[in-house]
Amino acid sequence: MVSPSHNSILLFLFFTANLWLCFVPSTAELRRFEHPVKADGSLSFLVVGDWGRKGLYNQSLVATQMGVVGEKLDIDFVISTGDNFYEDGLTGVSDPAFNESFINIYTASSLQKQWYNVLGNHDYRGDVEAQLSPILTKMDHRWLCLRSFIVNAEFVEFFFVDTTPFVNDYFTDPKEDTYDWKGILPRQEYLSNLLEDVDSALRDSTAKWKIVVGHHTIKSAGQHGITIELEEQLLPILQANNIDLYVNGHDHCLEHISSANSQIQFLTSGGGSKAWRGVIREWNPEELKLYYDGQGFMSMQITQTHVDIVFYDVFGNVLHKWGISKGLIAAEL
Repeated sequence: MVSPSHNSILLFLFFTANLWLCFVPSTAELRRFEHPVKADGSLSFLVVGDWGRKGLYNQSLVATQMGVVGEKLDIDFVISTGDNFYEDGLTGVSDPAFNESFINIYTASSLQKQWYNVLGNHDYRGDVEAQLSPILTKMDHRWLCLRSFIVNAEFVEFFFVDTTPFVNDYFTDPKEDTYDWKGILPRQEYLSNLLEDVDSALRDSTAKWKIVVGHHTIKSAGQHGITIELEEQLLPILQANNIDLYVNGHDHCLEHISSANSQIQFLTSGGGSKAWRGVIREWNPEELKLYYDGQGFMSMQITQTHVDIVFYDVFGNVLHKWGISKGLIAAEL
């Protein structure tokens, strides 16, 4: 007779094996996952960042509106731009914050879809490997978090990049914060390999649309502003490979910045909970399409020929719409 504990172990191993069998090895080191599009050939999803505060700072209100919009758009998945658990990540796989800030908050039926998560700097202040563990996926099937990876959805590819290790201050001047650098050191080797992998994956991609997701800003008029290390090391690779969108969190606002030097649109969705009211840096108004210093989130609908982006506030009000067609000039709606 097989014991209940033995059954549980077998079930867990079966579930874990099936989860990791869904990725397809890429030509580089980045794991690749496949996500189907709808029968009509479209894809829709939400983007939220900087959210994990156990429902406080309007996190629960943002989650409610995400559920409403998610149902309306029949979303396929959710992207988290990092800082998933404040203030210091998770203490381990049994940390109740996973329930208190994720499972018990994003309860709408429309949000019971795959969540693709990257790590933020606050996540690195806890047990990073806890967020990467398939044990969390066993607790909630929606959860998928890796340092860097690729999601392919036929005509669009998403390149998720681990941006925290790029920032020098976290290593040279961490102040009172302690970071979990297991798996990162030696740092320069890690960054060199990551940049090579991202460059290779982007170069080999035949997707109609290329979207890069990271936690840290590249261009931002918010409190954190420009991340110099990403501007110097990552941005040239993104420009050389003609990506369409760079999506991030980190600054606790909603933001859309166009680029005078390339086609890249820089989109900040970091309003999942606590926002920084009244903080805005001077920026060229021709490039700054949206800056909203409050809570909210973003939606995106994509087809072979068109991308539509909408930013919403904490009440579900539309703040900004933008769309682009391949081969046509982008136009604000």
